[in-house]
Amino acid sequence: MPVLEIDATDPRVLGDPFGVYGEAREAGPLARLVVPGMRSLWVVTRHEGARAMLGDPRFELRADSFQRPPLGPEVEPYLHTMAEKDGPEHTRLRRLVAPAFSARRAEAVRGRVERIVERLAAELPDPADLVADFARPLPMEVICELIGIPEADRADWRTHGAAVAAGFGAQFMAAIPAIIEGAKSAVARRRAEPADDVLSDLIQVNDDDRLTDTELVTLVWHLVLAGQTPTNLIANAVETLLAHPDQLALLRETPTLMPTAVEELTRWCSPQLLTTPRYTREPVDFFGTTIPADEPVTASIAAANHDPRAFPATLDITRPPAQHLAYAHGPHYCLGAPLARVQTELALSALLRHHPNLSLAGIPHRAPDPGTWRLSTLPVTLG
Repeated sequence: MPVLEIDATDPRVLGDPFGVYGEAREAGPLARLVVPGMRSLWVVTRHEGARAMLGDPRFELRADSFQRPPLGPEVEPYLHTMAEKDGPEHTRLRRLVAPAFSARRAEAVRGRVERIVERLAAELPDPADLVADFARPLPMEVICELIGIPEADRADWRTHGAAVAAGFGAQFMAAIPAIIEGAKSAVARRRAEPADDVLSDLIQVNDDDRLTDTELVTLVWHLVLAGQTPTNLIANAVETLLAHPDQLALLRETPTLMPTAVEELTRWCSPQLLTTPRYTREPVDFFGTTIPADEPVTASIAAANHDPRAFPATLDITRPPAQHLAYAHGPHYCLGAPLARVQTELALSALLRHHPNLSLAGIPHRAPDPGTWRLSTLPVTLG
């Protein structure tokens, strides 16, 4: 079967990634993403294939899978997060960290997250930019709460979070050393003064093989980086609901649908368009095509989560939770998924409750990001 090529410079890849990757999916289970000046990537386009690839040890994560910002040696050791480790090292870290990010732990902090959400929702100006005024500040507020950042220091962390959420650039680069230094202080503080937060849980792991200070600081950086997912998911979800008034009305009428609605919205408008590239350890026969060894392979979440072989073509917030791939699959399934779900549920619930007449006040603008489907602005009026 011929393999369709996707030109990464095609404006449609940025403007309509669901359409472009959807066309590739219907053309075949594999495509090629051609990126000028870089190696072309194999793209797995269908749900069945994406799940298979993400759980197959023949496809490995390695250093080449990640673009690491060029920072000095004092910062570099803290940038190697758990996401880029594979095999026994990844298994060890995940075993130590998993209890602090379980669904049970996420529910335990629901009340603290809810207080943050309620304050942000109540303080929204009218009109508002829902990205800048609500969705972007929320994850960093939650992270500060979870790792015990003193109130006096939170203004700086909010600034750093906004820079990270805005994507790569000068502000992003400048924020990283400051976040690392703040993480070092947070770890030292919680070693001296344990409290009821995630960082204290991690420090006090009852295990002979504990996390080192470097691993703890790296984990905080990973939290800040990955913790921006709710920013984009919340904004995407609100835009999607406003574009589907029947689903929005149903959710307003039946708030108990919120957990199911969040899963369906996460499938429908997941911020992550492509998974982190894996590399083939050996030649792999995949859906009738042999992928040579040492080839980069990614899965199109945008295509897989809309694959008609796995999901109906419509948005339906009453649909039971499906096995979508917004949080990946396999050994690297996102540990922060339970917390992201809690934040998104509470955020949408608060917005609908506080602002029953919420509506668009202008044209939303999207950031030109080939890997992430994210809004840079979402102008709304509260009514």
